[in-house]
Amino acid sequence: ALFFLTATFSQVKEVAFKSRESLRFKMSYSGFLRAGTAVLKVEETELNGEKVFHSTGNGWTSGMIKWFFEVDDTYESYFDKDTIKPYLFARKIDEGGYKKHRITSFNYNSQKAYVQDFINQKDSSVTFNNVQDMVSSFYYLRNINTKNLKKGDEIKLDMFMDSQVYPFKLRFLGKEVLKTKFGKVYSVVFRPLVQSGRIFKAEESVTIWITDDANKIPIKMRASLAVGSLRAELEAYSGLANPFGKI
Repeated sequence: ALFFLTATFSQVKEVAFKSRESLRFKMSYSGFLRAGTAVLKVEETELNGEKVFHSTGNGWTSGMIKWFFEVDDTYESYFDKDTIKPYLFARKIDEGGYKKHRITSFNYNSQKAYVQDFINQKDSSVTFNNVQDMVSSFYYLRNINTKNLKKGDEIKLDMFMDSQVYPFKLRFLGKEVLKTKFGKVYSVVFRPLVQSGRIFKAEESVTIWITDDANKIPIKMRASLAVGSLRAELEAYSGLANPFGKI
């Protein structure tokens, strides 16, 4: 039987990251074409007089891919330093002319998320309970203890995306020694269940390799797209909270 690890705030125990961590990923299309770059950074800052973490994710296309499909994405999240619950989430994307620009504020007194949609010029509110946004979920999941997971176990949380709450699952596939530019690295392998449709070919189209150390950094990602495939690999890192777990 599957062991279900329901992601609640009380499970956050380890410290997998700290302020000024920076991760840069190389994106490749269909295995050989350099498709672009993604950078994810986190810093301590203040929001409404409280010390919080502010993470910024930027992604853009480059080279030949940019000629026929240009991507310029920016994601931002302000979240609690201890519980990692999100306070403010901003998403501004342009993917081949497909555009979104939204800012979401999470009010924990009313349990409502207030969404400003700047493209459609309308505001809305959505009831929520213990959600993560698209960026805070990355840091939240890294802080969950995965040492006792068995093959087939799943980590579950509710993710707030596009003015809706989606159930998100991350299935544990096992462990693997991965050859990387940094040398051989112990890794744990997961398969997130994603939305099929506009981008991904099917629900189980994505596989992620994460360093099997205290940092839990995604070091490789492979995805089957509606057209072709996409691969991401860690290209550079700095400001890690713990030693990098290469062999």
